[in-house]
Amino acid sequence: MPAEPTPALLPQAASWLSRRSWSAADRPVRTLLEAKRRTGHTVSVVLPALDEEATVGDIVRTIRRELMERLPLVDELVVVDSGSADATAAVAAEAGARVEHRDAILPRLPAAPGKGEVLWRSLLVTHGDIVCFVDADLREFDPAFVSGIVGPLLTEPDIQLVKAMYDRPLEVSVSGSTAGDGAVVPSGGGRVTELVARPLLNLHWPELAGFVQPLGGEYAARRSLLERLPFPTGYGVELGLLVDALEIAGLDALAQVDVGVRHHRHQDSQALGRMAATIYRTALERLDRTHRLKASADLVRPLLTQFTRDPETRAFTAHTHPVTALERPPMHTVPEYAKRRTDG
Repeated sequence: MPAEPTPALLPQAASWLSRRSWSAADRPVRTLLEAKRRTGHTVSVVLPALDEEATVGDIVRTIRRELMERLPLVDELVVVDSGSADATAAVAAEAGARVEHRDAILPRLPAAPGKGEVLWRSLLVTHGDIVCFVDADLREFDPAFVSGIVGPLLTEPDIQLVKAMYDRPLEVSVSGSTAGDGAVVPSGGGRVTELVARPLLNLHWPELAGFVQPLGGEYAARRSLLERLPFPTGYGVELGLLVDALEIAGLDALAQVDVGVRHHRHQDSQALGRMAATIYRTALERLDRTHRLKASADLVRPLLTQFTRDPETRAFTAHTHPVTALERPPMHTVPEYAKRRTDG
């Protein structure tokens, strides 16, 4: 029998992939500085951090040294600590970041757990026209993770949001944990991306199928876009922002930049399961909101049950976790934010 034809990307996605995918080397930092001077845009870098004392200092020092002191590309470097039990805040401050504490931002509203909550609140304590988010658990940090994704926002007036793309090796110890001291699977990272996020996007938002790292924590956007987007408070924030940015700004306003290799701490399988469930529910909320999915309340049970074996009894114990769907409203609707913008 003749072989079946190889499936192709949606033409719109294929066209986008060729026009809106760049390398960090395509825009030398000196070019970015000239664009920054010409446009007058300011740049804020935000690191959401929870118990990241081992890595946050190196990231802050690199950004401050390379992109603030040697080359004045970044105007504001903020670490938002979300309740760390270790010395994350002290290490970040000593390295040269301004440290803000999640619970002290918008104190009238009790903070919800989750990365998205921290990113949402960070808009209240930063001022840049362009906001760049960088995860605080990166190792061997390259300043191109900032300059690369900020670049298109400085040089291309139609671009609204830029995601980093990179290789994501999975580093596995001899014992089987992902401790980073043993074998390396070159493309083994991003397991939730490959098993959950990419299938969801390809099936329901095929225009976004060209994104290499849709769940990556390194991305930059114009404040004027971010303040109009709802922020899922948990692990679903990256998928939610990407889908909502597509709806508000359109595909051509989105882009991605190759910044090399991302080394970071890997989570265990149960943490990944909770992440996957949250991302799936975030997608369902958007499908329902846009009437692309017929759903009723009883069709979604927002709980995830996982099992662990007791080392003494050898019995399996069930642990049930809520799959959160709390979202914060677009920041421009928050009175404190509007007042701050009015006060200048």
